[in-house]
Amino acid sequence: MRILIILIPLLTLCGCTAMMVGGNGGGYQPPRDERDAGVVASDSAITTKIKGKYAADSVVSVFVIGVRTWKGTVTLSGTVGSYVARDQAESLAKSTGGVRAVNNHIVIQDRSAK
Repeated sequence: MRILIILIPLLTLCGCTAMMVGGNGGGYQPPRDERDAGVVASDSAITTKIKGKYAADSVVSVFVIGVRTWKGTVTLSGTVGSYVARDQAESLAKSTGGVRAVNNHIVIQDRSAK
């Protein structure tokens, strides 16, 4: 009887520890990509094409511009030095095959004040 009194709480604590460390009790679900494999491949190809256009463009290549694609919608981010560069980045992205829409979040930063 004494052994059961000691074992039951001990086994209960061991089970709780496993749940806290990584078992089912934590409620954590790893992120899942809801896109089909073909869509993921297409989005990746779009991103690669846009980055290639940026590298080859004399206006845009001097800036670091982030490109993310989700189901054909491209989101641009980063900082450029002029409206011309911002508009050129958007134009290059829009002219890429497979692009459905472009969200341009590029910020213009005046570098002349530095």
